[in-house]
Amino acid sequence: MSSMAPEPIGPYSQGVASGGYVFLSGQVGRKHDATELEKGVAAQTEQAILNLKAVLAEKNLTLDNVVKTTVFLADMNDFAEMNGVYAQFFDENSAPARSTVQVAGLPLAADMEIEAIASLG
Repeated sequence: MSSMAPEPIGPYSQGVASGGYVFLSGQVGRKHDATELEKGVAAQTEQAILNLKAVLAEKNLTLDNVVKTTVFLADMNDFAEMNGVYAQFFDENSAPARSTVQVAGLPLAADMEIEAIASLG
């Protein structure tokens, strides 16, 4: 478990290794030492990805190991803003596969959440 990502708020792990992959639980835009979310989709997206990076680092992995992400948006109208920040972390030529869906609600009333799958090899 990474102390640099928020602790789980329920009965789940930040990430679990299995079958050559690490399955990372969804991260919202909250710093590890904060109770409040970052303000706005862009800031939440950046923090969520930084949280994923922190969990990956515990397994000596980086964002380069990520093979799939799923982005959950409270409002699909925020796609462009989220995508602009996302593109700063994942190069278009080597970006992981991704799904983006709109959902009815997210933990802590977040604007977005990202989960990921990373390869151990």
